Amino acid sequence: MDENLMMIWRKCLQFMRDNLNAAEDNSDLKKLEKSFDLLFDKVQPISLADNNLTLMVPSDFYKEYIEDNYLSLLSAALKKNIGKGVKLWYSVMENRPNGLEKPVTMNMKGKSVPTPRTQETMPQGFSSNIVNPFVVPGIKKVNIDSNLKSDFSFDNYVEGESNKFAATVARSIAKRPGATAFNPLFLYGGYGVGKTHLGQAVGLEVKSQFPDKVVLYLSSEKFIQQFISSAKAHKQTEFANFYQMVDVLIIDDIQFLSGKSATQDSFFHIFDHLHQNGKQIILTSDKAPADIMDIQDRIVSRFKWGLSAEIKSPDLQTRRKIIVDKLSRDGIVLTDDMLDFLASETKTNVRELIGVINSVIAYSTVYKTELSLELLKDTISKIAANQKKIINIPYIQEVVCDYFGIKKEQLLSKTRKREIALPRQLAMYFSKELTNATFTKIGEEMGGKDHSTVMYACDTIKDVSKIDKEVKKYVKDLSERIKK
Repeated sequence: MDENLMMIWRKCLQFMRDNLNAAEDNSDLKKLEKSFDLLFDKVQPISLADNNLTLMVPSDFYKEYIEDNYLSLLSAALKKNIGKGVKLWYSVMENRPNGLEKPVTMNMKGKSVPTPRTQETMPQGFSSNIVNPFVVPGIKKVNIDSNLKSDFSFDNYVEGESNKFAATVARSIAKRPGATAFNPLFLYGGYGVGKTHLGQAVGLEVKSQFPDKVVLYLSSEKFIQQFISSAKAHKQTEFANFYQMVDVLIIDDIQFLSGKSATQDSFFHIFDHLHQNGKQIILTSDKAPADIMDIQDRIVSRFKWGLSAEIKSPDLQTRRKIIVDKLSRDGIVLTDDMLDFLASETKTNVRELIGVINSVIAYSTVYKTELSLELLKDTISKIAANQKKIINIPYIQEVVCDYFGIKKEQLLSKTRKREIALPRQLAMYFSKELTNATFTKIGEEMGGKDHSTVMYACDTIKDVSKIDKEVKKYVKDLSERIKK
């Protein structure tokens, strides 16, 4: 091994060790130094050429741990002892599997870059590049259901000022999935503004233009459930292998990964593998990347690698275009004053607007009545009246708090006192029984509880109400109050 390279590396290590963030007492400093020595004792430099430094590490874990905990310090050391613009590469200490395609080596930012030319012969048993630990050599792609809805196509997507930028980028991606700078595409915005439609439109177009590509759409809740099932069955490797075969991965409501560290770890590796291999990733969220709480920094950083595009609630003109487009597909034509009335009355989101349109069509069909401005006004007033009676999670929380004489802050707190825990479980139970909300959504509304906590609460109330007269009475009383 090059003695000059080893001398430079020793200077880098000494610089890093001297600049460890020392704690207030020497015992903590000694712990830091011991941890540092144990880690870097197994890291060796193997080549330095054209400002490319390659380090040999025992496993992928070492590479990630260095990047997560020592990257800024290591960068400073390299700059001091080698100079500016040093690119850091890793070599994983494992045998190259037979038949494996040429993998991608990684720089210290984690993005894929061309593999540098080899400067020296590697020792037997080592590879000169990063090999993903989840990859199974020779694995074949399988036919899978993409979970795409044919209605969510570009042809059915109405563009306006609120979504024009996002739609333009999405169309560009569909023509060259994984080959544009927009990877990942991170679509964010409020409820019902068309994020899911646009994400699926990309998937449908890719399937049409590139039939051999594997496209998969799913919700983050489904992804979480699959990961939990695989972990319980000790099949995390199979779980990762499956997702690494996908060419275009579309995950809805990615914000629900919040607080789920194990699932985040798995998602991180899957994301990196797909991105490094030129596969397209599309994510949707109700929040911008920086606003999602309790998500690992390294994942938030990767969200920002491509493009984040906000989709806002449609303006008046866009709402009008949506109405015309929807009704024309159903063979219905409205006068201008009817169109203006519908567009002005429904201001929040596309999903609500479509619901109003469907209600108008249904009313006209059932009662065999010609559409008129008066009919529209009457139908919308009835919809508004019915919406006041809709049972939702906040309303359930309000009824439960009133029944037990507690504050909402207590209901949503983390206390396990029975006088609070039981009302909380009842609120979760009725939220699942009387709304269409998922376990994940209920948990989020109940102070950020995990979906498994909600599932446990629902099962507990069901079981206990059968044998406990007091709980049975609570269920009966609350059911009447909520429905009333």
